[in-house]
Amino acid sequence: MAYIRKDVSTLTRAERRRFVNALLEIKRRGEYDEFVRMHIDYYVSDGEGGLRTAHMAPSFLPWHRQFLLELERALRRVDSSVTLPYWDWTKDRTTKSAPWTADLLGGTGRPADRQVMTGPFAYAAGNWTIKESVTDGKFLARDLGRVRDPIELPTEDDVEWALADPLYDAEPWDSTVRDGFRNKLEGWGAGRGPVAWRNHNRVHRWVGGDMVGGASVNDPVFWLHHAFVDLLWSRWQRRHGAQARYLPAKPPALGSRQRGRVVARHERLPPWDVTPDALEDVGRIYRYG
Repeated sequence: MAYIRKDVSTLTRAERRRFVNALLEIKRRGEYDEFVRMHIDYYVSDGEGGLRTAHMAPSFLPWHRQFLLELERALRRVDSSVTLPYWDWTKDRTTKSAPWTADLLGGTGRPADRQVMTGPFAYAAGNWTIKESVTDGKFLARDLGRVRDPIELPTEDDVEWALADPLYDAEPWDSTVRDGFRNKLEGWGAGRGPVAWRNHNRVHRWVGGDMVGGASVNDPVFWLHHAFVDLLWSRWQRRHGAQARYLPAKPPALGSRQRGRVVARHERLPPWDVTPDALEDVGRIYRYG
């Protein structure tokens, strides 16, 4: 029977405690840092060579769907009652609302160095030392809203702009494509500054600190953010029905600069033995409350 992923703002006090405790336990066991390392390894930009699966590619959505499932399974091995909550950043938009409370993820970082000082994931609490990163920092860092250069979280209108597009993705299947739901949601835009970051990408920038870059998994909000991104993919699928299929359906043609660099619908999605096609319908596993 499918389990439910809830809005983080609706979790009971007990549900919050059990979710946090499960995260801390897989961190203690060393499992959590394996997820961080995997995301760093698969954060390949379209300016690099080789296969792209996690970002700047059509498989952005199914890759993160499987990534969330793997983390959720690890949490449920600790506590079978736990499921990943989602953070609806179109609704909970302040630095004081869920998930930024002391009994969940704690708040923003202190001005001097952006070190998170509150909540269970603060370095000072002794349970959340950064071990896998692209920098030498040992503490979790945040800059909610970017105090020195403020930006706003995406709005319902920003999300609707993505949801309204009936096409999943389009050539050239990278960060430069302007048509298709995938990149409108992933959020690689043109220009510089806030206009260059839409939806998913802008949320990473708004949180700041560790959430900017390949090591973003070090901040547990990564999972709540991507659970909402996954929910938005489900909403897009429901809205557009049978035509809402993953693209490309087949590998790019011989001679295409994207051949061998993106995953087609029925191809294996590294590092797992699963295809985008198999991940389009996960209703038998979970649904959103």
